[in-house]
Amino acid sequence: MNNTKLVQWIKALIQHKNIKAFYNSGLWLSKRADALDRDNNECQKCKARGLFSPANCVHHKKHVKKHPELALDLDNLISLCNSCHDEEHPEKLRNKPKPQLNEERW
Repeated sequence: MNNTKLVQWIKALIQHKNIKAFYNSGLWLSKRADALDRDNNECQKCKARGLFSPANCVHHKKHVKKHPELALDLDNLISLCNSCHDEEHPEKLRNKPKPQLNEERW
């Protein structure tokens, strides 16, 4: 798929609120594997802090919704652990419902 068709496809997925289809595609899974290999399956944010954590996620530095043309650009990808990926997406953490406390939990 050329870059123009890729961008059109991603924009259509975003419009139809189905970006998950991109993340399930062979195109993404292959590029994700390339990023993890490049980064030795290590969280690059932890590594920069002198720590080690295995990378579970590949993060787009420039988000796909705003920059679909960079969706498969290896230079736009960074391997992160789950904690560091959560730091990159604080908006997702804010939207998670908090567990309700009730008599049974006390």
